[in-house]
Amino acid sequence: MKYFIILFFWFPTIIAAQEEITGMVMEANTENKHLGLSGANVYWQNSPIGTITKEDGTFAIPYSVKYNKLVISYVGFQSDTLTVNEPRMIHHWLVPSNQLDEVVVEQEREAVEKTLFSSQNVVTINSEELLKAACCNLSESFETNPAIDVNFNDALTGTRQIEMLGLTSPYLLITQENIPMVRGASQSFGLTFTPGTWVESIQITKGAGSVVNGYESISGQINTELQKPLTDFPIFVNGYANMNGRLELNTHINTKLSEKWSTGLYLHGNRRDIEVDENDDAFLDTPLANQINIMNRWQYQNPEKGWVSFLNIRFLNDEKQLGQTSFDPDTDRFTTNAWGSEIDTRRFDGSLKLGYVFPELPFQSLGFQASYSDHEQDSYYGFNTYAIDHESFYSNLIFNSILGNTKHNFKTGIAVAYDGYDESVSGQPFSRTDRSAGAFFEYSYTNLEKLSLTAGLRFDTHNRLGNFFTPRLHVRYTPWEKASLRGSFGLGRRAANIFAENQRMFASARNIQLIGNGGNIYGFDPEKAVNFGFGFIQKFLLFERPGDFSMDFYRTDFENQVVVDWENPREVRFTNLDGKSFANSLQVELNHEIIPRVELRTAYKYYDVKTDFQIGLLQKPLQAEHRYFANLGYNTAPRENGSQWRFDYTLHVLGQQRLPSTDTNPAKLQLEDFVDGYSLMNAQVTKVFSNKFEVYVGGENLTNFMQPNPILGADDPFGTNFDTTIVYAPIFGRMLYMGFRFKS
Repeated sequence: MKYFIILFFWFPTIIAAQEEITGMVMEANTENKHLGLSGANVYWQNSPIGTITKEDGTFAIPYSVKYNKLVISYVGFQSDTLTVNEPRMIHHWLVPSNQLDEVVVEQEREAVEKTLFSSQNVVTINSEELLKAACCNLSESFETNPAIDVNFNDALTGTRQIEMLGLTSPYLLITQENIPMVRGASQSFGLTFTPGTWVESIQITKGAGSVVNGYESISGQINTELQKPLTDFPIFVNGYANMNGRLELNTHINTKLSEKWSTGLYLHGNRRDIEVDENDDAFLDTPLANQINIMNRWQYQNPEKGWVSFLNIRFLNDEKQLGQTSFDPDTDRFTTNAWGSEIDTRRFDGSLKLGYVFPELPFQSLGFQASYSDHEQDSYYGFNTYAIDHESFYSNLIFNSILGNTKHNFKTGIAVAYDGYDESVSGQPFSRTDRSAGAFFEYSYTNLEKLSLTAGLRFDTHNRLGNFFTPRLHVRYTPWEKASLRGSFGLGRRAANIFAENQRMFASARNIQLIGNGGNIYGFDPEKAVNFGFGFIQKFLLFERPGDFSMDFYRTDFENQVVVDWENPREVRFTNLDGKSFANSLQVELNHEIIPRVELRTAYKYYDVKTDFQIGLLQKPLQAEHRYFANLGYNTAPRENGSQWRFDYTLHVLGQQRLPSTDTNPAKLQLEDFVDGYSLMNAQVTKVFSNKFEVYVGGENLTNFMQPNPILGADDPFGTNFDTTIVYAPIFGRMLYMGFRFKS
């Protein structure tokens, strides 16, 4: 730690200065007054040197006499090429493409972006990529990207669990516009509460993230950027229906109230009231459901004075009914007439973001973030009841500036958080209050030709986790042209919310055993882990068409973990880690535009994830060691009115998986120790009729592969062998869908 701190504070002074171009990229209106554009591409034409703008639109790029054409581009805007013959500051405004009579696109922004210049291993999924699947909610937004694994959570709720680097979503920091969002009470179902059409882009960071966003990130971070009222379509409507009876409608209504104020009303509703039981086990394959989701979003900007802000207010009501097809909640609830479950969730949340960019110092800014949420869930699973009320408050104050020149940046600030939990598990109360305050400092050095470095350190005081430091380090080095080598290291801590994160256990006859050691989080100690790894990416041109090859390896070592042990079919046991727990993740990816307008993306992943359970060190159950991925996309050339065809095909191949032990079950309910692998195929065809209207049809699980007998003891749901938790494959077969999108 001593040498890390010395490097952290002295590194800025030991790197030689270099001439550079600095500036700010903004969105133009008739008065050239608009918000700085975050994530705009700035690069020297015909060179490997480039960067992206920061949150406030500022950038810095090395100057070289070898190049004089500076390209600035951003999705939805006209790209510009500037002639630059000397180091200087540039303030440039990009014009939205929908304000142009004629647009000449010189280079399309990639649907999935992997930058060569960031010190962190970040993959950005843009809106174009999200259109390749129905993408009804955030949990379904990763099917066409290999960075995230999507698994089936249980045999009843229809929810999907995401994983990264071999670890489940509780070990991911999931944020919305860099404000923690899916955590605590919302951990099991929270990803289904963000409609896909609300999403503008998703940033996936592998490994420990930035200290600015907190100490909870262990395996990585998923950040969702929502549509902006100013740049979203004035009217957007998306309709969706599938053969399992799911109907969905999304409507965006955006209005520019004045030069400085814009607002958007985002409405989402989905409903499923058709009973589906394809495997004839007398249980619903997917729940009957009804969700209403309303968000009002306000955007204020006054670039002349340096101010920008966003205000979100949202209300959600989500109702699910699951269980046997004969279950009627009015007459069968808490009886043995039929087994059933209802999960009712009501959530209110709001967030505020204020940003101030110093007009004369565009590289210097001050930001404030605050959020509040009240999440109430009432549910029962047969005779098991679970209720939780989670009230949360979070705030973050950030100052961003430079040390000497714009190659040396720093962020510093403070954060305060509060979480109040009021839980009831089958009538037994579990309540606690978590309070924390922290301060952080993060230094970044950027030399785009060779080296980038981000080093961060934060100190937090927490009433249950104690006082602790969190160091994070990310380094990027360019060994040769169009290549990037990265390394990262970081610590992470979290308080495990064992009931909210493992709600599937309630839909079983397993006894819940809490075997703590006197810790103050359900009797357990906080979880603590170190994550480190490296990655390499090489971009290339083959047959004059672009491609890239990448490989990364990450390891997560737990110093302490709340181990969830499913190895006894009569119980689920929670214990503090006694021994080893680690996750090794290797991913190799190759992408290439094989012929004009046909792009192929492929990946192979290997996981070695083991934990010491009561009976010894075992491979993580219900996780394939080997996974293969392929995505093939083809778009016809768009015509003048925007019409075109889009075709997309995705293949997932999963290797064998270890199952939790069922040796003590009756013979007919015993499963093999391992199950063979299988493959899943999804496809979608989109017909774009014009810039305003398109229709899409598609299918999931086209091979109709289903897990046989996903519910153990389905014929006796109130017996001792009933278990819905051992799910390794789809429980419903081929699913076809169709929908439309209208933009005005």
